[in-house]
Amino acid sequence: MPRAANPPPAPPAEASAARPEPAERGLKARHVRMVGLGGALGIGLFLASGKLIQAAGPGLLLAYAVCGALAYLVLRALGELVVYRPVSGSFTSYAREFLGPWAEFVTGWTYWFTWVMVGMSEVTAVGMYVQVWLPSVPQWVSALLALVAVGTANLVAVRLFGEIEFWAAIVKVVTIVAIILTAVAVAVFGFGAEHGSGVANLWGEGGVFPHGALAVLFALPLAYSSFQGVELVGLTAGEAERPREVLPSVFRSVLWRIALFNIGALAALMVLIPWHRVSTSSSPFVQAFDQLGVPGAADIVNFVVLTAALSVCNSGVFGTGRLLMTLGQDGHAPRWLGVANRRGVPARALAVSLVVMLVSVVVNFLAPKEAFLYLYSVSVFGGLLTWAVIVATHLRYRKAVAAGRAPAVDFRMPGPRWLSWVLLAVLALVTALFAAHEETRVALIVGPAWLAALSGAYLVIRRRHRTAPAGQPEPSETTPADVTG
Repeated sequence: MPRAANPPPAPPAEASAARPEPAERGLKARHVRMVGLGGALGIGLFLASGKLIQAAGPGLLLAYAVCGALAYLVLRALGELVVYRPVSGSFTSYAREFLGPWAEFVTGWTYWFTWVMVGMSEVTAVGMYVQVWLPSVPQWVSALLALVAVGTANLVAVRLFGEIEFWAAIVKVVTIVAIILTAVAVAVFGFGAEHGSGVANLWGEGGVFPHGALAVLFALPLAYSSFQGVELVGLTAGEAERPREVLPSVFRSVLWRIALFNIGALAALMVLIPWHRVSTSSSPFVQAFDQLGVPGAADIVNFVVLTAALSVCNSGVFGTGRLLMTLGQDGHAPRWLGVANRRGVPARALAVSLVVMLVSVVVNFLAPKEAFLYLYSVSVFGGLLTWAVIVATHLRYRKAVAAGRAPAVDFRMPGPRWLSWVLLAVLALVTALFAAHEETRVALIVGPAWLAALSGAYLVIRRRHRTAPAGQPEPSETTPADVTG
């Protein structure tokens, strides 16, 4: 396993006191892998992939390959920072160290908001799909019960969270592997010709780009959303066993698994069903299982979707608690939120996040049909902003290493330094392409307005700290090791 070439400099006593060691490093390597996998394998693959396949045809695989490569490089950049200094705050702490306290404030609150929105959308999805089996149960009731269950699991102990996430992710993985193996059997033995199945579906029926290359370009924002969540792995750094040994292995393995399951699942679906016959009104997985003669196909996929929604919500609740605790420790949120209990669980921060997520129950009660689409679209902007901050932070870290102000580590992001600027340009392009989709267009309005509001809040809080009575600490203007120069 790669280890740090030199031990990172110890932070000053004040910083160490602000970030005490967790009482329990309860996340094993298998837990951490499934946090990244579970966070990124959400219900979009199982529900929205039919619409994407119809819009871009087999060329959709190229859009997913581009976004998979983008996610891989972002995660490798984050991995280098995590090996340099494994802390629970992860990319928000690194943003503070290399970009300044404003960057931590904006990134931390934006990412917290993002996963609150994701949590809301996922429990909304639970309510929708419980009604398939129990139509008499109001959608908001199922959403409330799902939120209570996920919140309880996170509040009890970090190891329980890890176990639940591990087995929830296994359900999704088994379903996708079944589809992929079936497609391989079709390719090798020629099964399913009577249903139109065959590898030739990937280039037949109008070619690889039946709607032109622009359709693939416009598919990038929605393809990106299938990879959003991989960065959650970084937030496990403070509670993972032997983080400098375990996390590099996890960062290497999670991405190829996600790429395999996302790209492999889409390719398998289009092998089994000609792309132009893929349903947009129901899950293509239901269509594929029905075609294979699997009894109860709709119920099977409905169970998988419920599990996927609960899994993503579980990971999101974990992340919001750790972020809010870090913001409290650094003075960007009330100080009482920056405390973990004796089991190492940030119970206060988790409780606040869960209370805010209760808004989703109200939304489900007032507007059940519109709730999911609106809440989900808002979260996408925050995810892209976080990726951009990770890349920008990594650039500053590499600059500090070159100047001798920070130690280098053996686990590094591949490629020359200019590649980071290419990543930032691609992220900007994907953001601009939000305008091409009704589902994400609202994020172009809400996102900048949110950033402006956060910047104003930061200035107000900073001014209050500066005028605070003597002896009361303010959010640090400097950082551990002060490596930004």
